[in-house]
Amino acid sequence: MCVTPQKLTVGTSLSEKDLEELKARLGRDPTPVEVAIAEALWSEHCSYRTTRGLLRSLPTEGRRVVLGPGYDAGVIEVGDGYVVSVHIESHNHPSAIDPYGGAATGVGGVVRDILTVGTRPIALLNSIRFGPVEVSSHSRWLLSNVVRGISDYGNSIGVPTVAGEVEFDPSFERNCLVDVACIGLGRIERLLVPRADRPGSLLLLIGNHTGRDGIRGAAFASRPLSGSEDDRYAVQVPDPFTEKLLIDAITELVDGGLVLAVKDLGAGGLATAVPEILHKGGTGGVLDLSAVHLREPDMTPIEVLLSESQERMLLVVERELIGEVLRVLERYEVPSSLIGEVTEGGRLRVLWRGEVLADAPVWALVDAPEAPPRGRGIGGEDDQKGAKVTAELTEPEDLEEVLLRMLASPNLCSKEWVYSQYDQEVGTRTVLRPGEGDAAVLALPNGKFLAVKLDGDPKKCALDPYLGAMNVVSECRRNLTCVGAETVAIVDHLQFGDPGDPEVYASLEMTVRAIADYCRATGIPVVGGKVSLYNSDSVTGRNIKPTPVIGGIGIVERPSMVTRVSFRRKGDPIVLVGSTCPELGGSEYAELIHGSAGGPVPPVDPDEDSRICSAVLHLISLGAVLAAHDSSRGGLGVALAEMSIGGGIGASIDLRRLRSDGPLRDDVALFSEGRSRIILEVREEDLRLCGRVLDRQGLPWSVIGRTGGRSLTVTRGRKELVDLSIGELRRAWSSLERLMGGWA
Repeated sequence: MCVTPQKLTVGTSLSEKDLEELKARLGRDPTPVEVAIAEALWSEHCSYRTTRGLLRSLPTEGRRVVLGPGYDAGVIEVGDGYVVSVHIESHNHPSAIDPYGGAATGVGGVVRDILTVGTRPIALLNSIRFGPVEVSSHSRWLLSNVVRGISDYGNSIGVPTVAGEVEFDPSFERNCLVDVACIGLGRIERLLVPRADRPGSLLLLIGNHTGRDGIRGAAFASRPLSGSEDDRYAVQVPDPFTEKLLIDAITELVDGGLVLAVKDLGAGGLATAVPEILHKGGTGGVLDLSAVHLREPDMTPIEVLLSESQERMLLVVERELIGEVLRVLERYEVPSSLIGEVTEGGRLRVLWRGEVLADAPVWALVDAPEAPPRGRGIGGEDDQKGAKVTAELTEPEDLEEVLLRMLASPNLCSKEWVYSQYDQEVGTRTVLRPGEGDAAVLALPNGKFLAVKLDGDPKKCALDPYLGAMNVVSECRRNLTCVGAETVAIVDHLQFGDPGDPEVYASLEMTVRAIADYCRATGIPVVGGKVSLYNSDSVTGRNIKPTPVIGGIGIVERPSMVTRVSFRRKGDPIVLVGSTCPELGGSEYAELIHGSAGGPVPPVDPDEDSRICSAVLHLISLGAVLAAHDSSRGGLGVALAEMSIGGGIGASIDLRRLRSDGPLRDDVALFSEGRSRIILEVREEDLRLCGRVLDRQGLPWSVIGRTGGRSLTVTRGRKELVDLSIGELRRAWSSLERLMGGWA
């Protein structure tokens, strides 16, 4: 029976305008089920209706790109017939309500996305952000349970968590961010594309029984948090043991060529998965909701349709192969239901016990109306937001105390308390684990290595969204370079507040433009990503700081090029590649020590970035580099301390040797986060070679000191500025473990 839009406004997040648009597309009043499908598919979370136009500017093609944005995972070619898949997701809203379950189901969802392209998950990464844990027990509770959720789920399914980042800022107190990325590995000849393009094939729902958990989760993720009881019903329940069975069963089905396509049931459940896979294939279909295997037998059709019960996937199977597929699933004890078929004609019919509940063109349900552009931000050097903050900061007298405070700050200290809870080595591919390099490194079957990293910097992005985002992409690329990898692709995750706020939308537009500009200038494709909006609090009206997270993928050509972060030997020259400038905008030093933004955000030169990365990779390939570390968060002082702590070897540094365009104060020299800079430990016998390679690229560089001893000593000529033992550095750097000791 048809119903009027007025009656449907209760219980739906669709606006009156959207309801009228749906009615116009159908040529009649939509049924309740059609409204429910549109509500899920037209939600911001699923449709990207606010950002779709912006995202078209991102470069998505490259020589290694096999599958780009628009699917459940991006895929790149890594040689010898092997492909690597990558996807990034967030579970921000659910994790703010139920940190354990929200984080765990976030892991499960991104793992299933990797399965949809016919690859097996081999590694997990995460990027998590909370309020200040030093002063907020709520943030400590969130951190502890998010880490436990990620750990328990990842460890249970046998996929190692190999890299991540953790950050604390007051803007995340009520809106924590929980981003999870997954890497998959497969053969190019077994690659699947999630589309149903063969009429007559069958739709098979496999995995957990469908319950009432997570209903209307897509709509929940597309509005600000309210903290109401209704929010709790949108959080799903994790079941990692069923997930492990799904991984093994689907891997066998893919290897045997028994499935045509695979689709995860994520946000929106069947209401999104079925129309999307039909739309990609240019087909129609029949969906029988009464055939779904249920956890709760009294569920209504719309509850079955919108349920986001986890660990469920949709298979498209040739009719003649269905028996063989069911036998594989039975062997793994994976429940299944035959819920429909693919048809010609491009229409979706939804049935319940023989009654037709929906009959509509697939395109009319899937193609959400695009939000009109909301204006253009300025950004870059024209943005004066950061420049209005005074950069005249008083120079501290005791730089030893400052360095120890920096190392002990939650944003810069060791995150071993976090990553020690993760299984980093299951699967035996992990070559560089957390803390051992600037990125994680995994062994590939063809003798090459895969480097992966996640990076974000909301402080700089809040001051200048354009330059802040540029800095994030640049830093991620340098981190891959420091482990010996050439960056071949990135994914992005754009996390912002309410896009109805003009400042939020302007920052979003500037961020996308910055990523596009950097990637076009450097030839790095964007193969996937995610947008998470409405990270704001409906009670206080507070938005999070703009937080683009960049996931970098790099290739290390041979084992000898895998490079660690820690000093290796005593007496080696320490080379700083790049120029040090008085750029404290958005730095940890300015905020922690002075309570200031520190001035304008440092500019980024993509061409210089490329020359630095190319030169450093060449030196690594020649065997001249023993250790490499990006100088970014915390500046040179923190980076040198980390290299000393990791290797148990000290260093003597003379700040007079830094290359700079002008005079530098000692504190600025130690803690500036500006420009692209990489610290290298090189062999004495290769120092001249190092100079020739760097000079050939026209790069500023200098020998700033040598490794050795049991302390980090920093001088300016004869003036001693810092003399701290490795033990003192390590004690300060281990502050998070002391802070969170009671929450393990």
